Amino acid sequence: MAGVMFSFYNFSSLIELNIGISNRLDENRSESFTILFCDFSGTSQSSIDTNLPSLLRTSDSIIHYEQYYFFVMPYTDRFGTGIVKRMIEEVFATPIPSAAVCYPSNGENAAELLESLHAEAKKIHHIDLDCLYSATERQP
Repeated sequence: MAGVMFSFYNFSSLIELNIGISNRLDENRSESFTILFCDFSGTSQSSIDTNLPSLLRTSDSIIHYEQYYFFVMPYTDRFGTGIVKRMIEEVFATPIPSAAVCYPSNGENAAELLESLHAEAKKIHHIDLDCLYSATERQP
């Protein structure tokens, strides 16, 4: 088991792809996928590289920006996201600041979902995810 890494600058496109897949396959529009943000400040990169891949499914996407990691998890609702978060904290043996948003309940497109994630991280942990705004800009 291991998540698949994507460039931070493809984050918005990756979200739009997951929205398209969800709309095609999930007629009841339940929580089709979740984006989980985790702040790994203070955690060594070698520890992250060693432990993180074993916690995610091959269908999960990993987006990395400095100490921040974002996971796009298809067919995972808030309950499932809570399980993943607990697994991460158990493996790293420390509380990991995190926030999560679900499609479509927290947004209908990538920009809305990223704005919701930014607001959630700021509200819960006072973490300013201004980097997300560059993820929604089109890259050449």
